[in-house]
Amino acid sequence: MSAVDAAFARLREQGHKALVPFVTAGDPDLEFTEQVLQVLDRAGAGVIELGVPYSDPIADGPVIQSSYTRALGRGIKLEQILEMLARVTPRLQAPVVLMVSYAIVYRHGLEEFVAQAQQAGVAGAIVPDLLVEESEPLRRVCQARDFSLVQLVTPTTEPERARRIAQASTGFLYYVSVTGITGERQRLPEELTRQVAALREHSPVPVCVGFGISAPEHVRLLAPVADGVIVGSAIVRRISQLGQRPPGEVLQEVEAFVKSLAEPLQGPTAG
Repeated sequence: MSAVDAAFARLREQGHKALVPFVTAGDPDLEFTEQVLQVLDRAGAGVIELGVPYSDPIADGPVIQSSYTRALGRGIKLEQILEMLARVTPRLQAPVVLMVSYAIVYRHGLEEFVAQAQQAGVAGAIVPDLLVEESEPLRRVCQARDFSLVQLVTPTTEPERARRIAQASTGFLYYVSVTGITGERQRLPEELTRQVAALREHSPVPVCVGFGISAPEHVRLLAPVADGVIVGSAIVRRISQLGQRPPGEVLQEVEAFVKSLAEPLQGPTAG
């Protein structure tokens, strides 16, 4: 059982669903990232998603693109991110998964990437530009090490292919709530809860919903049908205020916001 599997099992025993907050590694620097990971964990994260900056964003909206640009401008490298994670993951209850481009994984070598990530305390990876039809080599490496490899399904994925992706996913299945890029939205698609409920019936792993989720009311809508919700841009936007506001103040706002998202996922109201 991977650390991600264990986290979802623990949440199920408690009658909770998972909040999966996303932040960018190295925005504005790795010292702050180390602090914010601990804040997310304390505020109720079930799993933490950490973005590895990449120069060619994949479905990332302007908020996350900008955070990647800021981090890359400081020369942030994967090795530095893993060094930071090796220090902080022993202090976290929530497992950390990396959102990372396959180009980075491939350049490091599949076995080397997974081994180094696991040594740093990383529990899995989301590789959004790796098609399920081409994922077998990495899946074999991950399976051998009990390292979760999270796959993605979109609203335009054909049902049969969605089931195949769900069968190939480990840790959890990432359901993209909208067609398009990441970013905060006022409203979620009306058919979203039906789509998630249908996918969940066929998925052997928990289904978490991301893209566009930015408020507690969104979480309350999805809590009865999803196993977890993923929130990124709304958190990254708050972090981007650093420079105009003191770090401690920003961390306090992030913690309060994440707590407000975690609350609807706890207890019997979560479904």
